[in-house]
Amino acid sequence: MHLSTLDWLIVLASLLICFGPALFFADRAGRNTSEFFASGRAVPWWLAGLSMVATTFSADTPNLVTDIVRRNGVAGNWVWWAFVLTGVATVFFYARLWRRSGVLTDLEFYELRYSGTAASAVRGFRAVYLGLFFNCMIMAAVNLATCKIAGILFGLDRWQTLLIVGVLNVTFAAFAGLWGVLVIDMIQFFMKMTAVIAAAYFAVTSAEIGGLHSLVTRVDALQGPGGLNFLSLLPDFQNNWDLAVAVFIMPIAVQWWAVWYPGSEPGGGSYIAQRMLASKSEKDALSAVLFFNIAHYVFRPWPWILVALCSLIVYPELSDIQRAFPNLDPRLLGHDIAYPAMLRFLPHGFLGLMVGGLIAASSSTILTHLNWGASYLVHDFYRRFVKADADERHYVRAGRVATVGIFIGAALSVYLLDTAKDVFDVILQVGAGRRVQHAYGADHHRRNHHGVLGRDGVPRTTDGSRCAYQVLETRSARRPGLEADSPTGGQSIRSDG
Repeated sequence: MHLSTLDWLIVLASLLICFGPALFFADRAGRNTSEFFASGRAVPWWLAGLSMVATTFSADTPNLVTDIVRRNGVAGNWVWWAFVLTGVATVFFYARLWRRSGVLTDLEFYELRYSGTAASAVRGFRAVYLGLFFNCMIMAAVNLATCKIAGILFGLDRWQTLLIVGVLNVTFAAFAGLWGVLVIDMIQFFMKMTAVIAAAYFAVTSAEIGGLHSLVTRVDALQGPGGLNFLSLLPDFQNNWDLAVAVFIMPIAVQWWAVWYPGSEPGGGSYIAQRMLASKSEKDALSAVLFFNIAHYVFRPWPWILVALCSLIVYPELSDIQRAFPNLDPRLLGHDIAYPAMLRFLPHGFLGLMVGGLIAASSSTILTHLNWGASYLVHDFYRRFVKADADERHYVRAGRVATVGIFIGAALSVYLLDTAKDVFDVILQVGAGRRVQHAYGADHHRRNHHGVLGRDGVPRTTDGSRCAYQVLETRSARRPGLEADSPTGGQSIRSDG
């Protein structure tokens, strides 16, 4: 794709508007860990809520939704829509309690809820496991999407993309703290939503699609594997039972309470808990999470879904994408790359806004994960177990060093991954079995620290090898033949309609 001078000017202006204001928070963030990791507990609900939504809208999110729709239709999104159930529980049962606890991180709560060495061991183990290893995997998925987008738009290699985004994100995360992250998130949210709505509009109204009515008619006439109807909001329970179980019944019946996934934890956790803990009151914490769940599940996915449906017409097979972009690294080819491939329909000006929006989307998530992961490593591990008597500025410096280290680990992990959907599946499998115990442990008086250690410590020691196995398996076990290249299992879905 070719970016005009106007596009580049818009990209530059977008970056200055997004990142410029964050520089003013560098001095405030360096005062103490409360400012660096929790914004001095003075965040209003609307800023916390916008930040939650912006964080979960990363560069890989449109790619992931496109991957899901091309493989399993619109109904396939129930694998993550099901998490709305735990989001509602967080709003009405946990949000006020998190703010009332007064802890700096959700892991610190373990030593308030329990006592003894086992409680300390759980806190330290989870700080390293979640803050470093699990966090690097999530960030690697975001960086992978950024690499694919940069490969489509600019023909950049992975290392070149990682170097650029690394310098940009690490610099701002290390110096601006959570205040800078929140302000960047707020600006990026409006920029990103404008860009993806424009992408959906120009894709649907393009000559190859012919408008919304034509899109619905042509996609409705398609049949995927097993008679899949791409437009259906619910899976076919009669003719495609296996898919219905995988994308609807299991997520609704089990996954939402049994699987830990960042941003959808039972009762809140990770960066969702961080925003609640940073809110200036219990009411602000509740309102922020309520706004997040409405925006996240109800409004935001539909522009991505429209583009994904359009891609079924424009690029029925992965080989069509490869022909359209001959310089694309074949190792990056997957159904998730159909989203950036569809950006060719954007006119100049809007293309620059989309590039700026995608950079913003990537930065929004990466900045949050860098700050959140550093808070675990510094506050819950380094300060708790290594050096407990230093001044506040020392721990802020340690947080900045941890920020750099986390991104390096995430950048190296990118070379283990292939597609956004593969990473999503691996994260769900590694997090399986933790959610109900997490929520139960916070509430039930019979749950003790030994049970938590048994839940987290022993099973999680196998997760490293388990995660590595899953990643290597997805890299080597690609489906052969046309079924791997076409969401319709080899059936041509080109139409003159």
